[in-house]
Amino acid sequence: AYMYWKETGDLEVWKGIAQDSIVMNLDDMACVGCVDNLLLSSTIGRNKNLITGDVISVLINATAAFAENMAQFGVHIHLAGGETADVGDIVRTIDVGYTAFGRLPRKDLIVNNVQPGDVIVGWSSSGQASYETAYNGGMGSNGLTSARHDVFAKEYADKYPDTYDPNTPRELIYIGKQRLTDTLLINNVEIPVGKLVLSPTRTYLPPLKKLLATHRSKIHGLIHCTGGGQTKVGKFIEGVRVIKDNLFEVPPLFDLIHREAATEWREMYQVFNMGHRLEVYLPEAEAAAAIEAAKAFNIDAQIVGRVEKADAASVVVDSPFGTFEYTE
Repeated sequence: AYMYWKETGDLEVWKGIAQDSIVMNLDDMACVGCVDNLLLSSTIGRNKNLITGDVISVLINATAAFAENMAQFGVHIHLAGGETADVGDIVRTIDVGYTAFGRLPRKDLIVNNVQPGDVIVGWSSSGQASYETAYNGGMGSNGLTSARHDVFAKEYADKYPDTYDPNTPRELIYIGKQRLTDTLLINNVEIPVGKLVLSPTRTYLPPLKKLLATHRSKIHGLIHCTGGGQTKVGKFIEGVRVIKDNLFEVPPLFDLIHREAATEWREMYQVFNMGHRLEVYLPEAEAAAAIEAAKAFNIDAQIVGRVEKADAASVVVDSPFGTFEYTE
């Protein structure tokens, strides 16, 4: 975001940074069933010599705008203020952090209990949800360090030394071919690569609230495919094999990252969400409701796999590029 802002002067890009930080809190909470009456506070640390007051204003206003947008869908977020500190000796550019708090009856808590016979409904990470204002590349907030260094060109290493750890070997810094303002044609629209990588992390709060209102008791697990990408569910299973053999087509952004970095597909599925960032585990008879809840908000959804009994827990990704098995 810092580089894109400096290159283009576009302050709007900082709105997505606020949303990234907010959603990584709130959607984790949503996966245990907490989707309403949420408290949110911010802690921002900046180097004031590099990050202007205008940037801070955009971040704060974006937080309020996100809360107002969610309120239209019955998700109430109460802003509890925050703190902005000038800590240039500690932070190279800016660190945007949020803390969220929620409360719900114990009986409404969703505890992952993925079972043999369950199907997996995946909710797309890319496209444009009805509550989004532009196409979302699907990046989320995981794998960003890898993506920007693998995709963007070496010229940025010298131009923006504040954007990376000076102890990182130079041969690993900005090794791609793309400039921030180079474009990718998606749905007949030219979108800057910088903006694709910076696509705000999609929240699934509106469709989750809709689904939980009618099917909370039917859900055996909600997995937020963040750290670990498509292997994330492996942290929450015992005695089952999760098989994903009907995945979404890989979105253009992840295809670009793969081409620029020549990363093995096995690793791509471990690092990035690769097309869906939320998984609903439930009986097949209830799958249609999970699909409809997402599609009601223009989010593509489909059954992406199933769960089988197994002696040892594992995740199998059966993709067009090979079949990969992961164990914890």
